[in-house]
Amino acid sequence: MLEIHLYGSLRRYAPDPRPDRESVARLELHPEETVGTMLERLSISPDEIYHIFLNGALLSTRNSMAPWLKYQKSYVSKGLDTPVQAGDRLGLFARDMGMLVV
Repeated sequence: MLEIHLYGSLRRYAPDPRPDRESVARLELHPEETVGTMLERLSISPDEIYHIFLNGALLSTRNSMAPWLKYQKSYVSKGLDTPVQAGDRLGLFARDMGMLVV
């Protein structure tokens, strides 16, 4: 099982998007699943995403300051082609949450 934590406007993709509910989707993994295939399964367009964290480390961001803040050293980023496995936690931050990481 993979936990996908949804932040900002991405909360609408949570199983129960009410503000007082947890904004986490829990999905069983299929063989050779990637970050991109998980987005597809949730019907989330990559254009809606500003930051992606995998197990607490920044996987990708649209923030142009990331290289200077040394955020990208956490993973050798394959972007949406990064494989995921059971027990992983994916954090997806919408464009309206872009400044949260800075």
